[in-house]
Amino acid sequence: MSEKFTFLPTGKLSPALLAELISTLPISDPDLFLGPGVGEDAAIIEVGGASGAGGASSRRERSLSQEGSADTLLAAKSDPITFATDEIGYYAVNVCANDLAVCGARPRFYLPTVLLPVGTTEEEVREICDQLGAACRALDIVVAGGHTEVTAAVNQPVVAGTLLGEVARGKVVRTGGCRPGDVVLLVGSAGVEGTSIIAREMGEILLELGWSEEVVEEAGNYLYEPGISVLEPALAAAEAGLVTAMHDPTEGGVATGLWELADASGCGLEVELGAVPVTRLTAAACAVFGLDPLGTIASGGLLATAGGDDVDAVLGLWRGMGREGRVIGRVLPAGAGVYGLREGGRVALPRFSADEIVKLWGE
Repeated sequence: MSEKFTFLPTGKLSPALLAELISTLPISDPDLFLGPGVGEDAAIIEVGGASGAGGASSRRERSLSQEGSADTLLAAKSDPITFATDEIGYYAVNVCANDLAVCGARPRFYLPTVLLPVGTTEEEVREICDQLGAACRALDIVVAGGHTEVTAAVNQPVVAGTLLGEVARGKVVRTGGCRPGDVVLLVGSAGVEGTSIIAREMGEILLELGWSEEVVEEAGNYLYEPGISVLEPALAAAEAGLVTAMHDPTEGGVATGLWELADASGCGLEVELGAVPVTRLTAAACAVFGLDPLGTIASGGLLATAGGDDVDAVLGLWRGMGREGRVIGRVLPAGAGVYGLREGGRVALPRFSADEIVKLWGE
């Protein structure tokens, strides 16, 4: 009898498979305050605290908001850039920085692993290094180490980085922190990163279809304006203590990010799909390639939840920073499910097993 194999689709592993795999790993340690989990953006670790068996039990029982042996905790995140090639260094640094920021952590030390295909020139690797350096300098991040290699294992440059940061003990924010009754907020719009990738990777096709050079350039510049960084609004909300949860939606877009928020918290969600902003340019770029903006890679958007009494304060905080946030839904009890609303009727909230951006390459 022939053995049957299950082949995985492009993109993130399914939540069920990921949770199963995590459960097989050694993830229990009294100094690991926040470890791997579906939807969680980064790890939170205590370093330099009391050690030894005598203190282990008490540290295990401590919550992130309680007094401990250190005022500052270590935050850590690893993430690869596999879709973009143009400005890959900028993407790599900012995507990791976003994941730390939504936990309330300010990034400090970056360790990139740069894998280059056979045939890469010295000029090309210098360009990637320049991009990494510029992005780190802009965020006051130090490159602390890393690795570079030319290998036949990749057919385009891949940057997989690990970013370390610091967060005050009482300021940690988790993806799983929201509770029924909270309001769901979104800063920015859907598909910002995806818009930039479409223009930068498929610009020639857009020009052939009649797009002007100015419009293609504008779409490509979504990388910087409105930009894929949510570091400052995320850190401001965490420092002010106005949010119960935050999440950086990336692969699978805003829609999948909302599902991850629900998974991590064990809550239900009701989302007003018409309230999720999609810019004219994003809608047009996605339409060319048959992409759903809600499922298109979404760095540049920030998902958050807040108690009803804090909503106006956090929206005002963001507005004062020049970042527009809006209410897009509410958190429900787990038994209520996860769904969207459109024109007053309940509809399915889509969940994308593979990011829509992979359609650019026919996958």
